[in-house]
Amino acid sequence: MASLTRSLARTTFKAPRILGATSSLQARTVFSTPSGPEKRTAIVTGSARGIGKAIALRLAEDGYDICINDIPANEQGAREVSKQIQDLGRKSTVAIADVSNYGQVESMIQHSVKELGELNTMVANAGIAQVKALLDLTNEDFERMFQVNVFGVNNCYKAAAKQIISQGNAKHDRPAKILGAASIVAFKPFALLSHYSASKWAVRGLTQAYAMEMAEHNITVNAYAPGIVGTAMWDLIDEELGKKKGVKKGDTIAKYSGELIALGRVSVPEDVAKLVSFLSSHDSDYITGQTQVVDGGIIMT
Repeated sequence: MASLTRSLARTTFKAPRILGATSSLQARTVFSTPSGPEKRTAIVTGSARGIGKAIALRLAEDGYDICINDIPANEQGAREVSKQIQDLGRKSTVAIADVSNYGQVESMIQHSVKELGELNTMVANAGIAQVKALLDLTNEDFERMFQVNVFGVNNCYKAAAKQIISQGNAKHDRPAKILGAASIVAFKPFALLSHYSASKWAVRGLTQAYAMEMAEHNITVNAYAPGIVGTAMWDLIDEELGKKKGVKKGDTIAKYSGELIALGRVSVPEDVAKLVSFLSSHDSDYITGQTQVVDGGIIMT
């Protein structure tokens, strides 16, 4: 049975490798900080490409200094995104770490704080997907999916919350932000994406639980739920679903676009980044515990 996984896989334990950090003194453009003069920093996991990359670049445009995170296989892409951010006039650093390992997540956060300053926003974006029939799934398939998509999100939520609380800089009228990557399958599963769907339902529930407990610490916790996005992950999902259904690559997404998406087009990563920009801004300070859908009208809540 054919299966797929993104390259965002677990690695054997080792300390995160930290790559060079800093601002460009010859930047082309300098953006103002969001909603006031305060310094803002964010960590975006899984940000060497795709949705994570778009989020990192958008937050840099919003005035954030950004820590780029990904796994060793995506190191070159992470370096390139960091350079793009520096060219925008923002500070940036790269931390190569596996989000499913709590110790590596802690080290990633400490590096970001050392290089960029106190942490304001954590975007737990990293995740994997796999296309496989329910009856063919192994325990290892489930464990791998949950280690990255659920344990990884929890590790980022937990370590970021502890760091923010220790800083004491989150205020009632200026809360810190923790965000996680859910999906439309956190509302309605897709066939052949069952354990992926279950992992995203877990993210939705975890986000609500953290929102309840972090409110007293002036931290809002929300998730974003992309639909069908034109990324490498969805290209592979389309290909594997096509094999299962006996159609050529591209036909499945085209069918979904025509029949499921009210706005009639597949999303691009920048669509998701716009929502994350809002959820990371002070305009969303009174929003917490929500999983907000950005899918062009597939799931309507």
